[in-house]
Amino acid sequence: MKRKPLTLAVAVVLLVIFGLMLFVYQVRVSQVAVVTLFGKIVHTKSDPGPGLRLPYPIERVIKLDQKIQNFQDNFEQIKLRDQNIILLSVYVGYRISEPDVFFMKFRDGSISEAEKLLSGVIRNTKGEVAGRHDFADFISADPQQMKFAQVEQEILGEVQKRVSDLHYGVEIKFLQIQKIGLPESVTQNVITRMSAERQYYIDKITSDGELASTKIRSTADGEALNLLADAEARSLTIQGEGEAKMMKSLEILQQNPDLATFNLQMAAMEQFLKKKTTLILDMSTSPLEWLQMAQSAKTK
Repeated sequence: MKRKPLTLAVAVVLLVIFGLMLFVYQVRVSQVAVVTLFGKIVHTKSDPGPGLRLPYPIERVIKLDQKIQNFQDNFEQIKLRDQNIILLSVYVGYRISEPDVFFMKFRDGSISEAEKLLSGVIRNTKGEVAGRHDFADFISADPQQMKFAQVEQEILGEVQKRVSDLHYGVEIKFLQIQKIGLPESVTQNVITRMSAERQYYIDKITSDGELASTKIRSTADGEALNLLADAEARSLTIQGEGEAKMMKSLEILQQNPDLATFNLQMAAMEQFLKKKTTLILDMSTSPLEWLQMAQSAKTK
């Protein structure tokens, strides 16, 4: 008899839990719940927390993830505007923006079915947009010619418009070129073309460098000639001034021969006595007689 209350308590708890499982559902963060009544949508719940429902199969609750989903499409050949062929794959991110529309468009909100249809839209759009560009927009020896960002934005904008027009209940959030490749049949031609383009830039840089070098040498040679001409002119000017002064000195010396002789003797004496040198000479040798005269004047 003592165990009967405990059994009843356990039974009540189980009934409560079972009742909650039948009439209550839980929505987590980043989830949205679509509630259907006999297959028709009656309401959606995106706020986290518990919600009430009628027991299955009267009402069903399908939970969809509203986080950004992503997938990569197939690596496929695309013919470009200049008749070249490349292999291109893109990486796409999308989000369920209208849960009720998404649920009705795709059976029970199937993500795999949605991505299958989205892949078809992306494949067609990717081919059309890339087909309006040349090979150099994707692969080139000159980085300035490549237009990765522009092509990505064009594909993204077109995909977003088409998906919106199709009313899939999803929103394309981003699209990036994931991988670019070349068919084996055109790889060698591309390598040859890129080598030719790079050689063109090498030759152009070399030519520009040689032209600049020639201009620098020409300018330097001209400046050197001007400097030499200026120096020679200054030298001639100085030489003329010196000769003019010399002529004036000669005129003075011609007027006074004794002074000229004296100056020459003093210059010779200066050369003799320029260094500490001992000379043994006849005192009568010119211009040493001046020393003798100076000594005699000193003794007097």
